[in-house]
This record gives sequence, structure tokens and C-alpha cells, in this order.
Amino acid sequence: YFEILMAQSEVTLPKDKNFGGFSSFIYWLGLQPSNSVVVLIDEYDAPLTVCMNNPELFDFVRKKLSRLYASFKNYEGVIRFLFLTGITKFNKTSIFSELNTLTDISLSPRYGSLLGYTHEEVVEYFKDYLNRSAKASDINSEQLLDKLVFQYDGFCFEETVSKKVFAPWSLLSFFAEPERGFKNYWFESGGRPYALLEYLKSHALRHPEEYGNLKSIALNELSSSSDIKTLSDVALLTQAGYLTLKNIVGTTAYVGYPNEEVKTSMAQLYTERLLAGRTVEQVGADNISYRLATENVEAIFHLLNKLFSSIDYQKYPIRDEASIRAFVQVFFSGAGLSPIVEHHNSKGRSDLEVKVGTRYWVFEFKVCKSTNGAKDLLNEAILQLQRKEYGLQEQEEQILRVALVFSLEKRKFTEFSQCD
Repeated sequence: YFEILMAQSEVTLPKDKNFGGFSSFIYWLGLQPSNSVVVLIDEYDAPLTVCMNNPELFDFVRKKLSRLYASFKNYEGVIRFLFLTGITKFNKTSIFSELNTLTDISLSPRYGSLLGYTHEEVVEYFKDYLNRSAKASDINSEQLLDKLVFQYDGFCFEETVSKKVFAPWSLLSFFAEPERGFKNYWFESGGRPYALLEYLKSHALRHPEEYGNLKSIALNELSSSSDIKTLSDVALLTQAGYLTLKNIVGTTAYVGYPNEEVKTSMAQLYTERLLAGRTVEQVGADNISYRLATENVEAIFHLLNKLFSSIDYQKYPIRDEASIRAFVQVFFSGAGLSPIVEHHNSKGRSDLEVKVGTRYWVFEFKVCKSTNGAKDLLNEAILQLQRKEYGLQEQEEQILRVALVFSLEKRKFTEFSQCD
């Protein structure tokens, strides 16, 4: 808040001045008398998001909130500073019609690093934690920092797309217990905001085939207020922190997952959508990562069939190889893995590859409309793995190359073979 007030007042703070607290600092600036108040409201939209799917109740609450903020306008003479945060940006004219002096700093470059730790701040202020955590992780501090960037960094909240920050809760949670490894703290810290969960009750997520792709959205859709009826999934996911700014071209913003932690969290949400609200444990396909690291090809064949037999086919029909790749990518990503779809080598591109421990899996999928041609498609997939040499460029201890044929008629994999 000091930074905001100093920037707005354009006053230079004397180095020898001891203010003794926030109140005396404000008073020194001469903004308001000493008996005025500071109003801080976190998640102003919480009363609205809990009733997003009840239009009548939503409108009732909206009117009540509008009266509240109108009272702030009436008493602005005794309010030194008012600061509001929220996830969604509901229509300003319907809620803040009276309180029309607010300054929206959501995409302002000046405040782009306000809500997280920058890379430079982590290096400067967390040096002892980095060294201690590196020792606990049995790697050097530079390697640790790279892993932290991959796992928890990457959030961008300003329109020049030049400032990236770490998620504070995730980073601090890791430093508190580095011996636990790089856990997913996102959901623990509100990664499933009520607004998102309520939205998903009446709106489906984008098709899982879009899971790994950058999404585009008009920049003004992020900077302007939204109506409950016209709120888009991309806008809400960006506001909730699942997607973050990656690039801006003209008036179009391109958004994607900020880091591996959020990417995994998003895959878990997609998985729940695919499995009609169930978890992988509930369909008998838990411990995906462990099974890929320890079990044989036949076991993985049955594992995938448990997952695919549980998919909500009415909402998410499997049509082709692209669907198969996308769904497997989502399942593996939700298990904390980093699968690569259509991985290129000098001779072509495989369907999906994933590293698990000392193993490197290469999958080639074929889709059969009837069971009659399944054997021929299996042989075709095996020949493709052999001729294109998929996965052989990797320097891993064990490379497992697998051909799989999915039957649209039976809605499961019917043929599999491991390729030498």
C-alpha cells in the first residue's frame, strides 16, 4: 500500500523519518485527518460467487452490496484509503455505480509485482532458505531455483507481460518443509475458488483437446467488467489464476498455465470433468505415476481402459487419435507427470511420450471404427514406431515403446503390443 500511495502522491519519503506505523505515514502525507480509517476488503465478490447459479438471489445480493459501496461514497471524507480485491470482475455499473472513484490496477505494469515474489526478490531475500532447501533436496541452489521456477513461478498480472512472480503460498510452503519435495499447494491455498466451482456446475470446461494449448481472449474482456450471463471460461480461468498472460498482440491476449503446479491442478479439474465428477481413485485407476514407473505394458493397457471406460461419452465423445492423445495427456498430467504430445524427431512425431523415473514411455495410438481392422492397425502402429524410431533419441535407462488400438465400437483399447 505504501507503494500505491507514494506513486499517487508523488511524495519522496525522508530517510530519517520514523513514522511508527501505517496510520502516521498516511497522516504525514496529509491525505486525511488522523482519526480517519483505512478500509481493506478481500474477495469483495465472495457474496456474489456463492449464488452465481441462482439469478434471483444473485440480484438480491448485488443490490445489497451496491448500497454498501454507496455508503463508502457518502463517507469518503473520513476514509483515507480503500482497497478491494476479488477474483471476478462483475459489472461495475451494477455494483459500484455510486462508488465511481475507484482505480482499477488489475493490469497495471506499476503493480505487476505486488501480489507475488519476483525472481530477484527470491534470490536476494530467501538466500538462506534456498541453501537449506537445496541441501534437503540434495542439489545445488542454482538447480533448486530452476526447479522452483518450473513449479511455482510464471504468474503475470500486467499488460506489458514483462514481470513474472512466484505464488507466495506455494513458495513459502515449500521452504517450510523442503524435505517433502515439490508438492502441489495450489488447491490448499484456494486453487478451487468457489466462483470457478459454481461456474462449472452450469458450464463445461473447454474440450480436453484444448487442455495444452494457449487460449486467446480480447484484452478488454480481461480489463473490463463482466456480466454473470456473458462471463467466458477463459476470462474466469485467467481471473482465478489457472491461466496467466503469456503474450499480447494488438488487442488480443494469449493466456496459458503459469507453471507446472497449476498445470497439474488444471488437469485434475479436467479429469473430474471427463470422469463425470469422479476421481481416478474412484474408478480404480489411482497411482498412475507409480504404475508407469513399476508395472508392465499389459498393466498399463488395463489401467488406460479403466480410465476410458469411465469417461462421460455424452459430453466428451472420442472421435479420433487427437481425442485419445488429449485424454491420456490430461490423465497423466493430473498425476503430476509432464507428457509431451506429438514429440518430434528427425523422422516424424510420436503421439505421446512421458518420462517416469528411469523409464521413458512412447505411445502410438490408432483408432478403429470396427474390431475387424484392429490387428492391421496394430501392425501399422508397430511399423511406425520402428521406422520412425520414436523415443530412441532419448538417453534413458529403459525405453518402453507401445502400440495401442482403440475401438470406437467397444469404447476401449482392444489391442496392444510392445515394440522392441
